[in-house]
Amino acid sequence: PIYVALLSAVAACSPQPPTDADQPTSASSKPQPVFHPHNPQAFTQGLVYHEGLLYESTGLYGKSFLHRFEITSGETLKRRNLDPSHFGEGVTIFDNKIYQLTWKAEVCFVYDLESFALKQRLSYDTQGWGLTHNGSELIMSDGSSYLYFRDPVTFAETKRIQVSHTGRPIEKLNELEYVEGEILANIWYEDRIARIDPATGNINGYLDFSHLLPASERRRLGRDAVLNGIAYNPESKVLYITGKNWPKLFEIPYP
Repeated sequence: PIYVALLSAVAACSPQPPTDADQPTSASSKPQPVFHPHNPQAFTQGLVYHEGLLYESTGLYGKSFLHRFEITSGETLKRRNLDPSHFGEGVTIFDNKIYQLTWKAEVCFVYDLESFALKQRLSYDTQGWGLTHNGSELIMSDGSSYLYFRDPVTFAETKRIQVSHTGRPIEKLNELEYVEGEILANIWYEDRIARIDPATGNINGYLDFSHLLPASERRRLGRDAVLNGIAYNPESKVLYITGKNWPKLFEIPYP
């Protein structure tokens, strides 16, 4: 696989003031990437940036919620809990509405952007994993190697592409974000994000984020606390990256 390393971009960022846990072990240690606090109770399934704030969809039965929060402080400004029977998944914002998938319930909730009031329920016949849009169509993953393009009004499938690298289908596509003409996709249980050509499904390369959270923190958080959460600020060209129950939200310049 082709890995697009962001280590040089991260090293160029101004590090956070170190805490005891973040003290470098040697003079040659690389600086920490810029990060902000992230709610460690958030089992992140989807993340999206909009007008200076982040919106996050979280999972687990009985613990799923949607919230809007400040980037630098992590403070929640608005929250809506899902019914305990629903497991929250991917989220995107389109036409001043929030679209939130569910895992196995085959329903996408559509909310008012400001109030979080439920406006619509849309249905589909696969699992729901990740969600983004290209400006005219919603793009959805279901854990397979396929991405589904859907009408934002009816949620009807308009087309699908199979994602592959050097001719081999790549499965477990999860959280999605449309960035600079490409689809970025988390691969479940991996520390890399695929850069996908939306016309062909071919993977143009990978973003390697294995360096973001130290192995010691990952072990403490548990096996399911994997990388999952991509948001993009098109004005500053910054990616926001986090993971399930991660205590940190990383801010990284997009190359």
